[in-house]
Amino acid sequence: MKCLIVEDSFVARKLLKTYLSSWADCDIAVDGNEAVVAFRQALDEKEPYDLICLDIMMPNMDGRHALKLIRQIESEHAISGLDCVKVIMTTALDDPKNVIGSFREGCEAYIVKPVKKDKLLQEIQNLGLLNTVGK
Repeated sequence: MKCLIVEDSFVARKLLKTYLSSWADCDIAVDGNEAVVAFRQALDEKEPYDLICLDIMMPNMDGRHALKLIRQIESEHAISGLDCVKVIMTTALDDPKNVIGSFREGCEAYIVKPVKKDKLLQEIQNLGLLNTVGK
């Protein structure tokens, strides 16, 4: 599995990478701008991401806007349905406006920080990206 972790907090990035490194080749982006560039580059190189863990509150471009652009890029490349990258929002925001807005922008799951390893792996398994959990 190929994963993009998009997070402006060093500690949160390190934690997510630690959680996922047994199952995924993880790349890092520190804001939405970097995420969109990395996503487009991966598509251009024919090595698309399977999963994006995306924070909302980040400098330069927030996660919801980045998600909207990622879904537009997929549309431009005629990528749809089950072929789209799976996106889990990993954020401190738990208000209905952000939760509902994130799903409207096209995320598949939403985890409120602090992110727990078991919860993250369960969501990834629910998305069909892991066969077994419990490592």
